[in-house]
Amino acid sequence: MAAFGRLAAALERRWWADSVLRGLGHALVLTGGTALAGVAVERATARHPVTHAAATAVATWVVLGGTTLGREAAAVEGFLEVGDLPAARAQVGRIVGRSTTALDEAGVARAAVESAAENTADAAVAPLLWGAVAGVPGLLGYRAANTLDAMVGHRSPRHDRFGRASARLDDLLNLPASRLTGALAAGLAPTVGGRPRAALAAWRRDAAAHPSPNAGVVEAAFAGALGVALGGETPYPYGTQHRPLLGAGPAPGAHDVRRAVALSTRVQVAAGLACAALAARRGRSSESPVSR
Repeated sequence: MAAFGRLAAALERRWWADSVLRGLGHALVLTGGTALAGVAVERATARHPVTHAAATAVATWVVLGGTTLGREAAAVEGFLEVGDLPAARAQVGRIVGRSTTALDEAGVARAAVESAAENTADAAVAPLLWGAVAGVPGLLGYRAANTLDAMVGHRSPRHDRFGRASARLDDLLNLPASRLTGALAAGLAPTVGGRPRAALAAWRRDAAAHPSPNAGVVEAAFAGALGVALGGETPYPYGTQHRPLLGAGPAPGAHDVRRAVALSTRVQVAAGLACAALAARRGRSSESPVSR
């Protein structure tokens, strides 16, 4: 999706205005156009099962980011384990949007755990789910919306109004995946030494206070599953946000980053199996005599 990012940045430079409507047009043209490209691929390969399967596999590979996330977060844990805080700050800055230059060890670990939780949903589970439901158009359309949110959806002075539609669209598309991710994190909590009940309690008690309707769910579920507390003061280049506390444990440390990556990997595998079953069911339905 690097080419999409370059196109989106170029169009933003041409179309930008401090306007919600202008931002809505930006989001609809880029997301809708990308989804339509997926429709064209589906139609072109519909009569050729092998080609269609290959196109779907390539689209899935392009949009998934879970493996990269795990490597980046694991590198943060490695730097923290050897006490190299400057390197850990620089590394975690690769996977979060916040300012990292003044973070202490707990702040770096917290940033890595929060990123692992949130990106499990939007970099892996959500594209898998939309691919299972809507095929190649779902895969590409979702990734386009999520990329736009990362580019213009944050509440900076430039993007507060222009990026509002992109942020809301991403919130909408991530609603089902964030709930699935939270449920899987709770169910798999014992694999990292946690308790499902604690994950569900943190979700129920704390998630609604988070400014994101989706990040709050997955971060609270991960916090409860890991037995740590997330949230708190979060510095960004455009100002500091005071995030609600999620979970009821101590601040995370380096070993909790490792546990978060392990939980993220297991959630992704479980979600992949569930979405594969859903996609297979969708495929059988589309081939039934009634649908024809």
